[in-house]
Amino acid sequence: MSTSGPCTEFPAPGLRNPNRYITGHNEKGESVFLHSDHGDHHSVMLGGAAVQNILYSSGRNPIQLNGNADLEYIKKNPSLHIPHGVVVRMIDFAPGTESEFHRSICIVFGTVCEGELEYSLDGGESRRMRPGDVSVNRATMHKWRNVSSDKPARILYFLLDVEPVVVNGKTLEFEVGALMDEYAQYDGKK
Repeated sequence: MSTSGPCTEFPAPGLRNPNRYITGHNEKGESVFLHSDHGDHHSVMLGGAAVQNILYSSGRNPIQLNGNADLEYIKKNPSLHIPHGVVVRMIDFAPGTESEFHRSICIVFGTVCEGELEYSLDGGESRRMRPGDVSVNRATMHKWRNVSSDKPARILYFLLDVEPVVVNGKTLEFEVGALMDEYAQYDGKK
């Protein structure tokens, strides 16, 4: 990854700290806000090229809400990929940041919240994404580039595990290059 200016904490300089509102039910069965915060799991990525905030994760799908089992899971198990699970993470990209090509074996829905990002595929195609644009990455090799040289960009990702992906008779592998250390930090494996 290359960057023109490192991020040292979440949020990236110039972006607001997003609020996370978690709902549930009180003893009367009424809907209530259980938590209002900024997320529990922030980290600097790749020496400051980006910063992330893991806002939600579950070790299974369907998700167990009874007894707030999912909330206990979130506190103890932040992850970037969970077999049979779900991860919601926000990444702020430093100005000028460009990632390496990488692939996770999941379906990833990405919505640009701030700035503009170029989304490129290893087949040579790319698209410029602006706030409100959504990518649906189906285990494809891709990279991101913050097209601004002076403003950070932000994207919100929803990652869901998938069955093994076979293309032209070959099962695709998890390939994240320099991001491997980020995955190992959270997952203790991969």
